Amino acid sequence: MSKETILKEAIEAVKKCKEEEAVDVMNRAIAEGLDPVEVLSEGFSVGIREVGDLFSRGQVFLPELMLAAEVMKSVSAIVDEEMQKSGKDADKKGVMVLATVEGDVHDIGKGIVASIIKTQGIDVIDLGRDVPADTIVAKAEELGADIIGSSALLTTTMGEQKKIEEILEAKGLKGKMKTIVGGAPVTERFAKRIGADAYAEDAAEGVEKVLALLA
Repeated sequence: MSKETILKEAIEAVKKCKEEEAVDVMNRAIAEGLDPVEVLSEGFSVGIREVGDLFSRGQVFLPELMLAAEVMKSVSAIVDEEMQKSGKDADKKGVMVLATVEGDVHDIGKGIVASIIKTQGIDVIDLGRDVPADTIVAKAEELGADIIGSSALLTTTMGEQKKIEEILEAKGLKGKMKTIVGGAPVTERFAKRIGADAYAEDAAEGVEKVLALLA
């Protein structure tokens, strides 16, 4: 079977949220000697980006996006296993620390963002929810992160995103680590006002903005 056919099948499996089908496609690709990282980036990742675009336009809904993200987790796990077997690691484009800020316990959207961004070859460390700003920055320092992503789902917790910028400034890390903010009440205007490097309205835009920051 040709590489083009495999990639088309990979894209369709994600768009249709067919986990078993996706796993089968990836296993067949590996059996036929194709590079699993290429199949992930040129096939499955294209599919999840298309699902993200459809979600942002209101043509698919949150359950479908979550199912597609689960499909991506399964095929990504196969790729990771193959890389370990071969003694190689997938080329990482960068390291990102992601968290929902202190006082906020909603993290379903952040989880989807983390899953999708991981498929783009970015090492994402998800710190979870209700995480203090100083903890987020300290972890980013420890890991040598390129990007800090923060989510606030309540207007009362948006101030924590500003606090991240202030801590980075105080530590002389502003500009060395890029920041991206998101969440239901967060806006582009707010992001600019607090000094964040980027704002993302949804998962699809988040991927684009993170790749742009790394570039």
